[in-house]
Amino acid sequence: MLDGITGAIQEKMRGYGTKAHYMMMTMNISALIVMGVTLLATGEIWEAVAFCQRHPEIVPEIITFGFASAFGQNFIFITVSEFGPLMCSIMTTTRKFFTILGSVVLFGNALVTRQWVGTAIVFTGLILNDRFGKTIKKVKEPENKSS
Repeated sequence: MLDGITGAIQEKMRGYGTKAHYMMMTMNISALIVMGVTLLATGEIWEAVAFCQRHPEIVPEIITFGFASAFGQNFIFITVSEFGPLMCSIMTTTRKFFTILGSVVLFGNALVTRQWVGTAIVFTGLILNDRFGKTIKKVKEPENKSS
């Protein structure tokens, strides 16, 4: 639901010089509020608690997953604060692209034609972005005219 505005919010926060960990904290608190309200409103919180009570061995796995996610988010938010959400998105897409290709090459997972077309579109997009994407343009220095 909020993926569409996350990049714009992150870019605005970045414009104010917001540091990575502050950005991470505010985004996670926002997500916690939305998720908490949703879990309470739908009653699914009680299903989750009951599941954990029936399967207590899952609790350390959930905690480990939480720590691993927070560790990974560090790199995401550092990338966003240093290079912007667009670059983070490009890096994530590139990583996913090579993960899919690695899955095909290393593990023999087959892709159907539609998936190959999607892969080709992503690869083409990455190449076009590399060739014609945003570049830092040098600002012309005003000519110093001596009279």
